[in-house]
Parts: sequence; structure tokens; C-alpha cells
Amino acid sequence: MADPALRILLVDQNVTRASILEEGLREAGYTNVAVVRDMQNLLRRIVDADPDVIFIDLENPNRDVLEQMFQVSRCVRRPVAMFVDHSDTDMIRAAVESGVGAYVVDGLRKERVKSILDMAVSRFNAFSQLRDELDRAKQELEERKIVERAKGILMKERGLSEDAAYSLLRKAAMNENRRLAEVAQSVVTAARLLK
Repeated sequence: MADPALRILLVDQNVTRASILEEGLREAGYTNVAVVRDMQNLLRRIVDADPDVIFIDLENPNRDVLEQMFQVSRCVRRPVAMFVDHSDTDMIRAAVESGVGAYVVDGLRKERVKSILDMAVSRFNAFSQLRDELDRAKQELEERKIVERAKGILMKERGLSEDAAYSLLRKAAMNENRRLAEVAQSVVTAARLLK
């Protein structure tokens, strides 16, 4: 079932091709469709429109235009479906790496628009979840490193065991209503300043 409130931005310089996509989107139940035909300041236009999904249709793009579109995809962090007439392996790889959720070569037909949109959104959501998990894992690893460094400082400076140093950090975090990593960072910073 289509979500009629979904804001879709269609980027296409070709009026005929844009109308095919727009008609396919409307027939699929998407009524909130805006079209951008001018590629000047495209990123600014996309940010101003704040769409939920972006459809980019490029007839015969050169590498510079494709790279600009991939840059847009990396910057806006929205589901992107891109239609091109011709492509090669390098461009497909670049599209995937930039986060394009659906890269459709020579497949512009209005009947396929809904399934392509669904694919772009699903892939975007899956990549976003993976990116969030990776960011959390990196953050946790950095926090563990800081805690280990702070424990080492406390063990050396106060002659504490590892367990006692950890307990001291944990107690300070609870008393100050701060996260353990924040207290550990304070210990590391203070130790640097006192050298």
C-alpha cells in the first residue's frame, strides 16, 4: 500500500521522461511528488525540499554528472533510486558505494516505479541500520579504550588493582550522574594536563 504522504523528489531534466516517472508514481498512489529540472545548486534544492525519497533520472550521464549524483546520495542520506540509460561495472559499483538503493539501467517504465521505490526504501533502511550498528560498535570500542586507559592511569598513580580502579571509576560515574566513559575521559584528560 502506497503512503500518499511520502514526499518524493524527482530530479529529471527531460520533461517526457519525468512525466513517465511522475505518472507511474501517481498511479501507484504517491501524490506528493515534486519535480526538479534545473541541476544548478541541486544539493541545496534537495535540502530545501526535504524529501523522503529521491528519484534521479539521467538519460545519458557522463561520469562527472554521475559522480555529482553519487555525491548527492552520500550527502542527503535519503533513499535514492537512479535511472540511467547506459552504465558500466564501475558506475554500478560507485552507485552502490554511494548508497543508491536502486540503480536501474535502461528500465524506465511507469509500471515498475512502485517496486523500484519500495526496493530503494528497503535497501536504504537496511544500510541505515547497518551504519547505525557500526557507529555504535565504534563508539563502544572507543569508550572501552578510554576506560582501559583511565584504569591504567589510576592503577599506576594510586597503586590500585584493575578491579579497584574500575570500581573507583564506576562509583565516580554514579555519584556524578555521568556515563562511565565520560568520567574515564576526564581522568585521561587530567592525567595529560598534569604531565
